[in-house]
Amino acid sequence: MRIISGEHRGRRLLEFKGMDIRPTTDRVKESVFNLIQEYISGAEVLDMFGGSGALSFEALSRGAAHAVCIDKDRHAVDIIRKNAQTLNYTDKCEILNGDSFEYLRRCGRSFDIVFLDPPYNKGFIEPALRGISENDILSEDGIAVLESDYTDFFGEADGLEIIKQRKYGRTYITVYRKKEWTDGKNSNLSGKL
Repeated sequence: MRIISGEHRGRRLLEFKGMDIRPTTDRVKESVFNLIQEYISGAEVLDMFGGSGALSFEALSRGAAHAVCIDKDRHAVDIIRKNAQTLNYTDKCEILNGDSFEYLRRCGRSFDIVFLDPPYNKGFIEPALRGISENDILSEDGIAVLESDYTDFFGEADGLEIIKQRKYGRTYITVYRKKEWTDGKNSNLSGKL
């Protein structure tokens, strides 16, 4: 696994193996970032299922300002920390060992990009999308980027709308933003009426 583009282009990242581990391939990662390139410069990023931190580090390499990486697995958090040190991103990356859903409820801030790459078919996607919407996590022009298997959820979500979707083999990449009123007003349906 490597950084595809930006200041650390070509740099290898530490990764780990396991039965529940499914890192984003370089091909899919490159496709994701081609879809969202216009949102990256200066972005505040949240990576809800951090893994190795590859998505956050790719965003930082391409010009994002700051990233928060969360993972429940202690070993994953150790890998993220080592990758942050190797890339000299310790000042740009907040690394948390904990529950992403709890973080959404208590963080009290918004993000320009939220990455969702949870383990497939474990029931994490719909609650994560609901949490993003209900807790008003996306900034005004923010996006949530979901990587899911074709056998898992990749559809519409309450308070969010799909603005881009692509399929790469078995993988769907779905980009969401806040849903707007149908009368053209620039309000969202995040529950803050």
